[in-house]
Amino acid sequence: MSVAGSAHSDILSQLVMPEHPILPPTNPGAFLPYPVSTLSPRIIPNDLSNFKSRGISQIERDLQLKLEKMREEYIATVEHFNWNKLVYEAEINFEPIVGEVYHLYSMRGKNHLSMIAPEQWSQKHLASFRLNLDRQWDLNEASVEARSLFAEDEDIPN
Repeated sequence: MSVAGSAHSDILSQLVMPEHPILPPTNPGAFLPYPVSTLSPRIIPNDLSNFKSRGISQIERDLQLKLEKMREEYIATVEHFNWNKLVYEAEINFEPIVGEVYHLYSMRGKNHLSMIAPEQWSQKHLASFRLNLDRQWDLNEASVEARSLFAEDEDIPN
């Protein structure tokens, strides 16, 4: 047998029969997660109440913040809708151009959309808007409180 062959057989013999064989544990129940005899030490489960209460508190805080954010978005969406509804229900005697600013006035019990700026006209100014590409009116400036105009339309839970 060559030198390489004997080295190979030595390695192979060590793999097959190691010098220090791994012996099975003398007490097979020592590593079980439960007691196997009455003489075994008591296993006391961990108290998880602190973990659970912290988890519930964190979830409650996170969900409360998420609900508050959703409520704010809901209020903003309803207000945006109400302003748009008010503008589209107003008297408009021209075709508005996208990107331009227009002004909403209250005159003789009706709302009118105009190109005339509030400082140039003595009528009751409600708000100024810019028409966007989606044909929605973006509020630039309001001269009156939105809740005073839409109080009966809004049904926002507290």
